[in-house]
Amino acid sequence: MANLKRNRIELVKEVNGEEVITENFLTPVFIPFGVVYEAMDLKDEIEESTKTEEKGKDKELMDKMVLFVADRIYNGQFTKEELINGLHAPNAMQELQEQVAFVANGQQTDATKKFLEKKN
Repeated sequence: MANLKRNRIELVKEVNGEEVITENFLTPVFIPFGVVYEAMDLKDEIEESTKTEEKGKDKELMDKMVLFVADRIYNGQFTKEELINGLHAPNAMQELQEQVAFVANGQQTDATKKFLEKKN
């Protein structure tokens, strides 16, 4: 169990003109299997919301994903507000969904794999 799979998220901390300062966060070394159950439920909600268009459901689902990523996947390394303000708007939903997919399916992005290879 020494080689546990981890994931990464990069958040914008500051923007100075054209310069963007970011910070990378890694998931904890161990994520309990119980979190997978939560991720699977959330993933099901995401898939269901794409089929139906209930008014107000998208924002509610986004709030759930933001809390899940900040609190359950990254164990409070950053706040909900830091996550919301640190994601680039055009990529935010995809990033949140990829984080949930990592826990539900163990899917790492290529960017995360490269980052972890450089770090080691």
